[in-house]
Amino acid sequence: MIDRPPHVAIVGCTGAVGREFLNILAERDLPMASLTLLASPRSAGRVIEHDGSPIEVKALAESSFDGVDIALFSAGGEISRQFAPFAVESGATVIDNSSAFRMDPGVPLIVPEINGDVLDEFRGRGPGIIANPNCSTIIALMAIAPLHRAAPCGIQRMVISTYQAASGGGAAMMAELEQQARDHAAGRPLRHDILGRPYLFNLFSHNTAIDPATGYNTEELKLIRETHKILDDATIAITATCVRVPVLRAHSEAINLTFREPGTMSEAQARQVLAAATGIRIVDDRAANRFPEPIDASGQDEVLVGRIRADISQPPGKGLDLFVSGDQLRKGAALNAIQIAERLVTGARMFTA
Repeated sequence: MIDRPPHVAIVGCTGAVGREFLNILAERDLPMASLTLLASPRSAGRVIEHDGSPIEVKALAESSFDGVDIALFSAGGEISRQFAPFAVESGATVIDNSSAFRMDPGVPLIVPEINGDVLDEFRGRGPGIIANPNCSTIIALMAIAPLHRAAPCGIQRMVISTYQAASGGGAAMMAELEQQARDHAAGRPLRHDILGRPYLFNLFSHNTAIDPATGYNTEELKLIRETHKILDDATIAITATCVRVPVLRAHSEAINLTFREPGTMSEAQARQVLAAATGIRIVDDRAANRFPEPIDASGQDEVLVGRIRADISQPPGKGLDLFVSGDQLRKGAALNAIQIAERLVTGARMFTA
């Protein structure tokens, strides 16, 4: 537990998520004694304006964490594996946005609205590492977890299809999509240095490695394994198909749920549960054909939930369909990490919708 304004460091402050860390810290007014910005040596010396004050970016080093209480990492798994242990040795609690530690049984994997109580146990252990889940996992579970817990016997099976934006690939992927739009408008050939294929007017299987044994890509396996860990229930059957779509920001997901018992969750019951859940907003206007869209989710803290309907292929009350959209850079990454930090700081407020 931290019972005073913490000294905070951001590792990877110049990336897309790092910039969002700064935006959200300014908006939410987390009490801080100081803020240190860390990045690669090529960014060292750059000055970033934060909340009206200029802060010079420093090169990340083993000694960067002296006096730091909370270190927000978003610079990739390799950097996290190399430098997070030094941060912990220096007395900092690391909140890591990479996949480096998520499946480590000794590392909590946290979505505060879902399993924030795990942090209450962690606070008594002193400095350590807390993992931020994958963006697609967070966005899906914000809608799924309340339904799973409201059902007397829980969810038996999930089928999830994702429509993931360029923001999930970082600033360079977002820039390439924007450049391809400019190239198309100017009649130029589309450059594709990042993805090796046209992104504009195209969609394709998520650009992570395929497991040759299962045929699932890394993103799909993350969603499956992380869901089991966060919900603390490995008996749920989960399958996923993750797809990259030419959307600049905010991921969307089509979710089909099967409950363990018929009569468990009607459409009306689901609406009531979701309406009472924290951190989501129902967007479900059948008459106007208005449902969650990434353009509306972009820049928002809430995950938008709609297309709420019974799965008519299953017995009544046993199957449910949903469609969700959430900002990958905010709730899918930076906001979730800062919510974790807020819960670690005594008296800091939690996010409420």
